[in-house]
Amino acid sequence: MFDALEAALWQEPENEGHLQAYQQAFRDNAAEEDGQHRFIIVIPVADRPHHLQACLASTLTLCERFGYGGIREGRYHRVEVLIADDSNLEESIQRHRQLGEMFTHRGLRCHYFGQAEQLAQLACIDDITRKRLAPIIGDIPSDQFGHKGASIMRNIASLKLREMVGDNDDTLIYFIDSDQEFQVKVATAEGDQDRYAINYLYQLDRIFRETNATILTGKVVGDPPVSPSVMAGKFLDDVIAFLQRMRDLDGSGGCSFHDGARVNCDDAAYHDMADLFGFKTSAESFDYPCDLAGEHNHSACLNHFAAKLGRFFDGEHPTRKSYYTHQPLDESIVAARTVYTGNYCFRAEALRYFIPFAALKLRMAGPVLGRIIKAEIGERFVSANLPMLHKRTVDGLGESEFRPGIERRAERVDLSGEYERQFFGDVMLFTMERLTAMGYPQQAITEGEVRQVVEQVERQMLENYTARQQQIVARISTLRALVESPRGWWQGEVAASAAFERFLDNMEENFGERAVGFVQIQTAQHRLARREAIIAAIRGYRDDRLLWQQLLHDRGVE
Repeated sequence: MFDALEAALWQEPENEGHLQAYQQAFRDNAAEEDGQHRFIIVIPVADRPHHLQACLASTLTLCERFGYGGIREGRYHRVEVLIADDSNLEESIQRHRQLGEMFTHRGLRCHYFGQAEQLAQLACIDDITRKRLAPIIGDIPSDQFGHKGASIMRNIASLKLREMVGDNDDTLIYFIDSDQEFQVKVATAEGDQDRYAINYLYQLDRIFRETNATILTGKVVGDPPVSPSVMAGKFLDDVIAFLQRMRDLDGSGGCSFHDGARVNCDDAAYHDMADLFGFKTSAESFDYPCDLAGEHNHSACLNHFAAKLGRFFDGEHPTRKSYYTHQPLDESIVAARTVYTGNYCFRAEALRYFIPFAALKLRMAGPVLGRIIKAEIGERFVSANLPMLHKRTVDGLGESEFRPGIERRAERVDLSGEYERQFFGDVMLFTMERLTAMGYPQQAITEGEVRQVVEQVERQMLENYTARQQQIVARISTLRALVESPRGWWQGEVAASAAFERFLDNMEENFGERAVGFVQIQTAQHRLARREAIIAAIRGYRDDRLLWQQLLHDRGVE
């Protein structure tokens, strides 16, 4: 029954009747089945009340539309949420707690896991063990316990999850990000639509009942899953192509940026160095798909596009988005190598896989973890076509809420912290690829071997980042000449011209010859400190794992 309704839905994805019939069928059959899993959905969050509210609303809507597990005593009794709060601001903390209470009253049971609750978990660990666990859970004074970092927050939340799971072996733990929703973005003849078209919980329950999967990861659609620090070159290509095309058009003429079909982008389409990840890259630019409704001219299109430029620094990409492409779920299940930390689900036994090297606060933690898991459990680590909708910015604000490594000063955005964490995260990732091929972490590897690999990878990454930065500098120069060209009829468009100038200034600051992040990774002393920390973390990881597994064993997880 579900298969036939699903087929009809994706034959006409814009057909609201098909979607409602599909959802209704699940609600009509929502009674608890034998062996049905209980879900704990974990949402790490730091000073993002708007994002959290949208995420919780989407989670409740998913339950309402599909009715997973049914309702008992006014609640969806097979679904719970753990709000893992890493906020610094008291107003955010209070708002996050209130949101948990509000959605609990609405039928979605939420557990608030704030600083007091986190410190209580850590207080159960003796001082010596807690110090030894610092690479996993940090060594942070209790009066500075906010903004520990997403990886440390996830690891501390795992201690609470162990308590919540208890002796039940029917629990699935589902980590998502606060800037995501349980929807997919679909390209239709009427434009982009966000739709509750996947019954995520039912599909995950079925996979974990019918296969031997231990960990499953999905991806995202909508905004890019990667940092602006690795997208600048590709985006500049698109902005240049947009203005070159616009230059030859009449500003008062009817908008011609609606003609092309929307391109569905994969990870390679965003990433300036996609070839490092085994993707074939294309030098072609992407057209801007204008989303202004009603009749309008090129001047209106230009101004609308210009107003979006600043959002790039928050992670949006006006010219490259990913859309959901339907594929029968069973056909989409394949071996995985990357954990998308904002969308992965696992059996309780996999709590033994903490986020590695958390105290270093590097980006690429999910891919690093994925390489380790793949090396250890092989085919029991899978991915499936269950993407979530990713929204980098908040509707109405026009920008994101808190993101680590991003600083704002008036109209300036400083990405240097994120850029630095991305560079050394890439060093860690490609180091881990080589080490796991050598048998790590199951087999011990000497310090000399680790050092050799780290140094080789760092040199390669520095060469790649340097070459890319030179390309970006050239593109910035090309775009500035185009923006300031007397041939550009947009010189009379005051708002648009100012937006382009702000964008170029921020590009210069973050990717130009004197960009702080680039200077930092070029500094030998800084690289030495980071390199030694990475080597020490890798050398200590096997002991960290043993200690973590013993801690979970003592608390009842085998």
